[in-house]
Amino acid sequence: MIVRIGLIGFSVVLCCLSAAAGDPPASEPLWPGRAPGALGDRPEDTPTVRIWQPAENPARTAIVVCPGGGYGHLALDHEGRQIAQWLNSLGITAAVLEYRHRGKGYGHPAPLTDAQRAIRLVRSRAAALNIEPNRVGIIGFSAGGHLASTAATRFDAGNPQADDPVDRVSCRPDFAILCYAVIAFGEPFAHTGSQHNLLGKDASPELVTQFSNEKQVSAETPPCFLWHTDEDRVVPPENSVMFYLACRKHKVPAELHIYRSGQHGLGLAANANGANLWPKQCELWLRGQGFLPKKQP
Repeated sequence: MIVRIGLIGFSVVLCCLSAAAGDPPASEPLWPGRAPGALGDRPEDTPTVRIWQPAENPARTAIVVCPGGGYGHLALDHEGRQIAQWLNSLGITAAVLEYRHRGKGYGHPAPLTDAQRAIRLVRSRAAALNIEPNRVGIIGFSAGGHLASTAATRFDAGNPQADDPVDRVSCRPDFAILCYAVIAFGEPFAHTGSQHNLLGKDASPELVTQFSNEKQVSAETPPCFLWHTDEDRVVPPENSVMFYLACRKHKVPAELHIYRSGQHGLGLAANANGANLWPKQCELWLRGQGFLPKKQP
C-alpha cells in the first residue's frame, strides 16, 4: 500500500567535479579557519563539504545532503555519495555535508552550526556553481533528516555586517526533503539514540522540546517532501506524520508518502518494493515546486 498525501564565498579554489568523472570531488572545510566550537585542529574537528556538479544544471538548483547515522557516525555512501549521484542525474548540484557528531566528540550545537554554514556557503557561491541563490534546498536521512528539519525550522537571514561574506547570506533552505527522518524527541516513538547523542542523556525538558522539530514548524518553514515506511521500527513513521501535520497546521506546502514495506535506512531504496518509488515521486514534487524544469510533453 502507498499512502500519498498531497497538499560570495571566502577565497578558496572551488573544487567541484562532475560525478561522471568517477572520482569524488575534493573535500573542503566549511570555514577557512577553525570551526566555531571546535575542540582542536584534528580532521574530526573540521566539518567539510564535497560539492558534486552535474554536467548540466538547467534548473540552477542545489541541495545540501545530510547523511544519517544517529548523530554518532555518518552513512556517507548510500545516504551521501549515492544521493549526490542521483541528484546530479537530475541536473542538481549536490553538496554532501560531513558534519560534526558525537562520534567525533560533538553534540549540540555543532551539527546545526555546520548545516547552516553549508547552506550559506552554497548560496554564497551561486554564481560560481551556476545556481540561483533562491534554489538551495536540503535533504536528510534518519538523524540527518532531523538535522535537515532543524535547519528548515531554525534559520536567519544572515548578518550583513559580518566580516566573513559567507555569514552575510541566509541559512534558510528554500525546500527540505526528509527521508525516514528522526523528528520528535521525548516521545514514545522518538529515536532515543539520536536524542542522547545530540543533546546528552540529561538534557533539560526545555531543550528536548526545542529540538522536537514538529513543535518548531512555523509559517516560515519552507516546502517539504517527506517519506517513510510503515515497517520502520528504528524510527517509526509517526515522526514524519507529526511533522507533516505541523506543516498542515501552519499552511506550509508539504507532501508525505508512507510505503508499506521496507526497513530503516533504505537510501535510494532500489530493492524495496514500493519505497523504490520515492526518488521518482520526489523528482515530480521538485518539478511541481519549480525547482526542476517541467518536462515537455
